[in-house]
Amino acid sequence: MTSTPALAEALAAGTVVLDGGMSNQLESAGHDLSDELWSARLLAERPKAVTEAHLAYFRAGADVAITASYQATFEGFARRGIGRDRAARLMASSVESAKEAARRAGACRPLWVAASVGPYGAMLADGSEYRGRYGLTVDELERFHRPRLEVLAAAGPDVLAMETVPDTDEAAALLRAVRGLGVPAWLTYSVAGDRTRAGQPLQEAFALAAGADEVIAVGVNCCAPEDVENAAATAARVTGKPVVVYPNSGETWDAASRAWSGRATFTADQVKSWQTAGARLIGGCCRVGPEAITGIARTLTAG
Repeated sequence: MTSTPALAEALAAGTVVLDGGMSNQLESAGHDLSDELWSARLLAERPKAVTEAHLAYFRAGADVAITASYQATFEGFARRGIGRDRAARLMASSVESAKEAARRAGACRPLWVAASVGPYGAMLADGSEYRGRYGLTVDELERFHRPRLEVLAAAGPDVLAMETVPDTDEAAALLRAVRGLGVPAWLTYSVAGDRTRAGQPLQEAFALAAGADEVIAVGVNCCAPEDVENAAATAARVTGKPVVVYPNSGETWDAASRAWSGRATFTADQVKSWQTAGARLIGGCCRVGPEAITGIARTLTAG
């Protein structure tokens, strides 16, 4: 791991494979994620399970593991009686779990760790990350995000994954909050069609990151696979940066019933069109497991 090149260098040289959904991998191993902390609860209660989930994806062909810190916030942990010091340790441990999995993978290729930074709505645990517009100002959102960004950055990930962002207000806050941390970042929106979940045009949304030196990739995640190609092309055109895409399976999440419905439409065959559109970091989000990641890796390797 000491000779691993920077992720930005790898993106300049070719395409990198991301992992798939953390939650579905943990659930498939028999863990209950019905809690409001979601997979972040296992950082406290079953940390080895988190490492094993990362390991499954590395062995499946992923080059990048996204940590289990998506729903890990000081406020969320506080509701469970976990104080700030321990909450900070748990967030940092999410990075170490992924690093440990990379060590155990024994791969002959470079492996990287991306520290997940979920949106404000993830902390609320009511599905509002798919709507945005929380009634908070950009300043308030920046104050929410900055402390945990500092904790995650100090844990030494290769990149900060600012993901599932539903609107431009939160994107602006995150772009401010990540400044000066000394760790590169990517920014991905959750989208519906050609707009953010809050309804803003993607051209406007991606433009916010165009001049941000900290941001090494821009794109979309936790969206329908059918929305990826157009979004990737827009992100590449507007920002000139490498594009990152990791959609969900195509099924729909019902926040009220906390269940998925519909049918999966994700296939590895789609990734070539995403790559052509500008995607250089490609993986999956919710309900996309190790088998699909193996398919992505094989498709990209086949050229």
